Amino acid sequence: MRIALREISPATPCGYLNDRDWQMEHMRMESISAAEYQMLMEEGWRHFGHWVFRPVCKTCRACRSVRIPVDRFLPNRSQKRIARENRGILEPVFGTPALEEEDLDLFDRWHAFQSSNKGWPEHEMGNFSSFYDTFIDQPFSVEAWHYRRDGKLVGLGFVDVLPDALSAIYFCYEPVVRDRSPGIWNVLRLIEEARLRKLSHVYLGYWVEGCKGMNYKRNFNPTEIRNEKGLWVAPEDWSDPAT
Repeated sequence: MRIALREISPATPCGYLNDRDWQMEHMRMESISAAEYQMLMEEGWRHFGHWVFRPVCKTCRACRSVRIPVDRFLPNRSQKRIARENRGILEPVFGTPALEEEDLDLFDRWHAFQSSNKGWPEHEMGNFSSFYDTFIDQPFSVEAWHYRRDGKLVGLGFVDVLPDALSAIYFCYEPVVRDRSPGIWNVLRLIEEARLRKLSHVYLGYWVEGCKGMNYKRNFNPTEIRNEKGLWVAPEDWSDPAT
């Protein structure tokens, strides 16, 4: 592992909790293996492309890494229904990330929908350079998961393939299929695929207490959250000391 640059960003308004600021530590990796990244991830880091990052907010610890132990996972009634309705209809095709116009178009439509419906910041459309740096140019093995319906791309996920885990980097979908709960279905497929590959966990990024958009991450039973001591515990065994 070789670090080209390490920096801490200035505090800016939080993208998850309106009444707080957030601050991130970033490292630009000249090189890093999948095994080295998994060790960083277990310490609370995430990555987009060659940049790894973690929150270092001075007055808030609401962002917590979350993972699912796949061998102990038991779907609830809603998740069983979602799996039943999508099985054989929306199935991922695994591939290597590539700079494809239809991928960027779906990503742009997803952001436009989220901006108009959930107040996300405006997104620069058609930015191939940013899309390449974030999702295509990767320091270790990453898969692109394409979901199609009647030949049309309706879901796109990027997934880290690690020695003992799959990690969801990002997932977006065509708004017209949102009634099928494609985000939940993608997580269920991640769990299934991790089991098939004999991996221990699926990592879902950060869960943020108080952010409604993150609540779905707690609905996978069991879910583990990394606490202040670096231990992976059930969500009910941890609460935000800043609230």
